[in-house]
Amino acid sequence: MSDGLGEYKSVVNPINRATLTWQRDLLFSASTPRGYDLDFDAAVEWGCMPMEALLMSVAGCMAIDIVSVLTKMRTPPASFSMEIEGERTPEPPQRFLAIHMILHLVGNDIDPEKVDRAIALSRDKYCSVIHSLREDIEVTVTAEIESAT
Repeated sequence: MSDGLGEYKSVVNPINRATLTWQRDLLFSASTPRGYDLDFDAAVEWGCMPMEALLMSVAGCMAIDIVSVLTKMRTPPASFSMEIEGERTPEPPQRFLAIHMILHLVGNDIDPEKVDRAIALSRDKYCSVIHSLREDIEVTVTAEIESAT
């Protein structure tokens, strides 16, 4: 992994597992073998909707990749946040047509070209969540860089 994800990507298990248990109504609890839980709720009273969880998974995957690559490029951000939005079809299965992300990076001497390179590596090569989705989903990413001082 010459682009900077070395250890992070080398420890990924080839088989992932989770369990899902029906709680009541349309509320379900999912758990990983490591003990992390996520609740899904169609009424959005006690948990998130599955499509929200998918967006959060895309955001988490991209963020881990981007911050890892920028750190290896010696331009780590002092802070990083992301807004993510998914555009869905109105008819079933109401899948995502497009996913739009806005990254907010704060730091001194953050090189916009390195940020663009880190985004491209994540989107085009490393982010396993994006690569698990349909290929015809449009994915756009915009970076807003702000000085830490």
